[in-house]
Amino acid sequence: MIDIGFFLEIIPKLLSGVPLTLQLAGSSILLGFVLALLLALAQQGEHRFVVWPIRTFVAVFRGTPLLVQIFLIYYGLGQFRPSLQAIGLWGLFREPYWCAILALTLNTAAYGSEILRGAIKNVPRGLGEAAQALGMSRVLTLRLVILPIALRQAIPAYGNEIILMVKGTSLASIITLMEVTGIAQGLISQSYRAIEVFIAAGAIYLFINFLIVRALAFLEIRMTPYRSRG
Repeated sequence: MIDIGFFLEIIPKLLSGVPLTLQLAGSSILLGFVLALLLALAQQGEHRFVVWPIRTFVAVFRGTPLLVQIFLIYYGLGQFRPSLQAIGLWGLFREPYWCAILALTLNTAAYGSEILRGAIKNVPRGLGEAAQALGMSRVLTLRLVILPIALRQAIPAYGNEIILMVKGTSLASIITLMEVTGIAQGLISQSYRAIEVFIAAGAIYLFINFLIVRALAFLEIRMTPYRSRG
């Protein structure tokens, strides 16, 4: 039988891991979006020596589990310690926090680049041609015409990727980071009450993602006000 008193006892402990969860998710989503946008723009050209390495990167990170990627970065980079020390990066990669950020960033960048690439491709070519006919440069056309439309179209799909990243932060617990799932595992080892702990942890993730969904819905309405006039 589920003990309500136990719920009330563990909720504050689990909530103490929320700041780290939000840090991991926020940092990786922000950095991943910037990288995804750069990769998506780079694939708009026809240069094979640019496009194929990017597509290989995307295929690798989309085709392998995030758990494996975290393991490879956290444990695998340790084999290159002398080289990393020589260039001054070992102090960064020996920390589980930065390894988790790197793995999450690269993972979401791979997925996000495909979302943004498709959104840019879906912008009618005539809009760009019309902007250039009015005297806009290619860079100005991209910034003022193509990207705003593409980003509006990408919001629903990219929103799903953001939610997946929030849930993906739970895997950071395997490299000793005490976010919500890491604290939950510690509570289970102490109390042997997995059901209550995981239900409480799941409720926290559910609430975070609910807020994200509402924020994205508000953003979509602000960027596409004509859709809400009905």
